[in-house]
Amino acid sequence: MKRNTEEDFIQIQDLWKMSVEKWHWFAISLTICLIFAFLYIAITSPVYTRMAAVLIKDNSAKGGMLSDNINTFSDMGLFKSNTNINNEILTFKSPLLMQEVVQRMKLDEDYSTKGFFRNKPLYKNSPVIVSIDSTNVNESFSFYIELLPQNKIRLANLTLNGEELDFPDEEINLSESVNTPLGSIRINPTAFYSKVYYNQQILFVKSNLRSIVNHYTNALNVGLSNEDATIIDISLNDVSAQRAEDILDTLITVYNKNWIQERTQIAVNTSSFIEERLNVIEKELGGVEDSISRFKSQNLIPDIQAASNMYMARSNENDTKIQALSTQHTIAKYILSHLKDSRTKDMLLPANLGIEGTNIDRQINEYNTLLLKRNTLLANSSDNNPLVLDIKQSLLFVREAIISSVDNLLISLDTQIRNIQKSETKINERIASSPEQAKYLLSVERQQAVKEALYLFLLQKQEENQLSQTFTVYNTKIITPPSGNMFPTTPRKTSILLVAAAIGFLLPAIIIIIVENMTITLRGRKDLSSLSLPFIGEIPQIINGKKKLLLKNRSTKNRDDIIVKEGKKDYMNEAFRVIRTNLDFILSTNGEAQQKVIMFTSFNIGSGKTFTTINLAISMAIKGKKVVVIDLDMRKASLSSYIDSPSAGISNYLGKMIDNPDQIIRKGAIHPNLDIIPAGTIPPNPVELLLDDRLQQLLDELREKYDYIFLDCPPVEIVTDASIVGKVTDITIFVVRAGLMDRRMLPEIEEMYQKDQYNNMTLLLNGTQYMRGKYGYNRYGYTHADNYLA
Repeated sequence: MKRNTEEDFIQIQDLWKMSVEKWHWFAISLTICLIFAFLYIAITSPVYTRMAAVLIKDNSAKGGMLSDNINTFSDMGLFKSNTNINNEILTFKSPLLMQEVVQRMKLDEDYSTKGFFRNKPLYKNSPVIVSIDSTNVNESFSFYIELLPQNKIRLANLTLNGEELDFPDEEINLSESVNTPLGSIRINPTAFYSKVYYNQQILFVKSNLRSIVNHYTNALNVGLSNEDATIIDISLNDVSAQRAEDILDTLITVYNKNWIQERTQIAVNTSSFIEERLNVIEKELGGVEDSISRFKSQNLIPDIQAASNMYMARSNENDTKIQALSTQHTIAKYILSHLKDSRTKDMLLPANLGIEGTNIDRQINEYNTLLLKRNTLLANSSDNNPLVLDIKQSLLFVREAIISSVDNLLISLDTQIRNIQKSETKINERIASSPEQAKYLLSVERQQAVKEALYLFLLQKQEENQLSQTFTVYNTKIITPPSGNMFPTTPRKTSILLVAAAIGFLLPAIIIIIVENMTITLRGRKDLSSLSLPFIGEIPQIINGKKKLLLKNRSTKNRDDIIVKEGKKDYMNEAFRVIRTNLDFILSTNGEAQQKVIMFTSFNIGSGKTFTTINLAISMAIKGKKVVVIDLDMRKASLSSYIDSPSAGISNYLGKMIDNPDQIIRKGAIHPNLDIIPAGTIPPNPVELLLDDRLQQLLDELREKYDYIFLDCPPVEIVTDASIVGKVTDITIFVVRAGLMDRRMLPEIEEMYQKDQYNNMTLLLNGTQYMRGKYGYNRYGYTHADNYLA
């Protein structure tokens, strides 16, 4: 026989019925879960979220006043790099940036009042402020401040790195310095000092700077609001909403300050370089001018141009070219000297000094960009960072490339100057007739012109550079100032209570499902639905008032176990009346009037067959039927205990110690229509007695006198008595008990029925639960217990 797999699992309607029955489980579970939820909400400090939106300006964009101003200085290498939005996000998350915020706002110092469940933060409204002169500035320490009347205070619970310090609990005056193991402490009042705080304890906590920086860095969230935009969303979680707003404000301010400082580094280095070169050229130019003045005054040189206009026109053209080339040559030498100076290795290079027709300016800008990027990474990491090492290698490569380009430029300029000088030599040969003094003067004046041009160029660049340093434009624009909901982000009270309620309901249901599906015992009528043998009925558990009573397995029965009584209409009497009606129906459908012998047996001890036998017999007797019950369970003699276990019984008759059956029949002991034949003396081997023909003879005699003959036999699982008796019976009622019998034994009962081991075998279910006056097929559950009716 194969059983349906789904029958082993609890159904929704059955779970609902069991849940209704065990409603107190749900009430207790819901109450406990809600209590824990309320406690969690009470002890958890509310956390508020504040958000700000910041636009990172794209300095490469064209158009607008800002772009025009920046483009004005682009030839100097200032404000030329485009903003990398991802780098700015990492900068906002930088611990160094947060450290400056913490130090500005003194976030490593915290004040709070001691509450019943949690401490309440005092941000900007503390009644006192602590001033401490301590050598433990890098340690974490705390203490309580109790405000007392008459401007008195008391310090208590001094701790250093979590360890309590020994300090006497004494009163001191407000604003008075006191020496403690932490150092000299002075408590000063603030504008919020009032009597309201008297006898309250204020907790002061000084946290380690690194730990508080890590705390706020982890509490900070920075991300793009849109992948196609340059707007950064910044949010911060904190137990104080006002403090969260102030931290975001300060964070943006510090970011702008650092950005301006970083962007002006190139201008500062360029200004220093130009100032140095101006001083040198100014001295050289002064010497040349003095030399010309002295030479003219000593030699009374006439105007050279008037003497040789024709040749000087070409000479002037060559002079102009040589002047421009010499300027380029001088600037290139200055740059080369700057590059080869080991002191400038970590300094930004001067940019856009007027070298034309080369890529040197582009290389210098690339070098400055890499150097700034390396400095930024070093601020947040170490020299061993792979990115830092890569950038260092790139800097060496670019610097060598710049040196090589400058060397090549110098060679090119020298070549061009020599060529022009050769042309100039030919011109000079044609004016050989000019005085030597004029030629000398012309050479000196040429040097003067070159140095004047270089001096004016550098002076112009110096003015532009000075102006650029005063041009401070922030890199950000606040789109949304720090703000947020006044309700805390966590704990979410509604969600916590809903989750607690859900757990309170689900936990008992899960326990019920687990218990029901893990048990291997018979659960109720549904477990028997797969059997093909007739089902005669079911008997609910006995309920005494509001308390369920499973009848105990006892060696001595009493009249309290007899629940069927004439005139009673409770659910137990009704159950036996239903079984009685079903039994009459089975007897009538068999069509044999002489089917009177009915055997009661079970699969295991405690199924309630004796209880069922005696109460069903009484129900038949109440109906007016003449009934006799024989206790054939001679080893245990449970049924005999209802009539105080007489010494003479069926064992004495079958053992031929008594010949007259009337001597063992106890007439009307329980009901006038009900007689009982007790077990009698317990024999050493009841099987041999049952095999004797006297049992069949006795039953034949009793058929003539009684309407029904009930046989209370031992369980088939224990001994073979029932199998022997089954051969002389007309109907076998197999009693199984919910919560006791192993469901895996049901196929064996079906096999007995299919093999016809017992005559007219029927099934009776005992121990089902009674609910709202109904019992039967729809009831699935049962109650576990250790004691059952025998």
